[in-house]
Amino acid sequence: MQFTQTSKEHIDSCRFCWMCHHVCPIGNATGLERNTARARALGLSMVARDSIDYSEDIINNVYECSLCGGCMTDCVTGWDPVMFTKEARLGAALDGKLPDYVMTMLSNLQDKGSIYGAVNENNLPKFEDSDTLLFLGEDTRAKGSAKEAIELLKKAQVDFTVLENEPNSGYSMDFLIGAAAETKAVMENCAKVLSKYKKVICYDPADAKVMLREYKEWGIDLKPEIVTFTAFVAGLIKDKKLIIKNSGLTFTPQDSPLLARDLEETEPVREILSECGEVKEMLLNREHSMLAGNLVMNEYMPDVMRKVAQDRWINAENVGAEILVTTSPAEYIILSAVKPENIELMKLEEAVLKCL
Repeated sequence: MQFTQTSKEHIDSCRFCWMCHHVCPIGNATGLERNTARARALGLSMVARDSIDYSEDIINNVYECSLCGGCMTDCVTGWDPVMFTKEARLGAALDGKLPDYVMTMLSNLQDKGSIYGAVNENNLPKFEDSDTLLFLGEDTRAKGSAKEAIELLKKAQVDFTVLENEPNSGYSMDFLIGAAAETKAVMENCAKVLSKYKKVICYDPADAKVMLREYKEWGIDLKPEIVTFTAFVAGLIKDKKLIIKNSGLTFTPQDSPLLARDLEETEPVREILSECGEVKEMLLNREHSMLAGNLVMNEYMPDVMRKVAQDRWINAENVGAEILVTTSPAEYIILSAVKPENIELMKLEEAVLKCL
């Protein structure tokens, strides 16, 4: 395994530092030191020095990171564990050392169009063609539902379409193996399909993140305007295309790290919910939000993902949250599986529909 000089510098700087120790959702869930950025850097530093082999245990440890970026947010010196973790995953792919569970997901994507092995189209209605596309994403098509999002856009009389055979955005490939040629090929195919549209509304923050960041970094030409579903809905409310009635209810937003940290989008969800009722914040919010679940990792670490979601529910309970509102399909699905009885869980569009 060969690391770039930049990654080596970041690894060496992180390997004996505990600054972000308390903010890792995986480390908090497992209680294991190995799941902290410091321990991961320590192991990879020995690999980089050829002190130990790039072993199965080291590689598995690399895949125990959610890439949520909480460690970066709390690092006042600017080191980046996400960068060297992604580089380590790419190295495992290039060296032919990917774990079996990763190989299974990559094979599923190649053979069936989804890392999950099947795509549930959720009985999507057929739409007339439009120059605005609602991009649902792999997690939603395989594991979730966008029926409420579709209903909301219809109520706002938005002219949009949904693809019957939606291309993969490349998010799951980027998560699993990073900047490989295969990942870029998936993204280029997606960009080609999207080129006929003027606007793409990304329902899943994961797809918005790769389209707005990775495509640009890799020189992939993306012709349409890309907008998050959250920002789009906020615009509909501002333009009076959705007339909201204040419900008097109290809503607590669960900030997706993909939105809050990667895309630096935190206010649209609050603008929307403040129209619907009162907004009550969890202690850890906006860019300091804690991950509440990742569906890719749920394929090989389901018990840990459940514990991550349970920890986030504890954060919500501690501030007396009544209705927790999510903007991420993955977080909604995993939070649903462990929801306590005393708090309601809603997707953002469900909260808006309730207040029309």
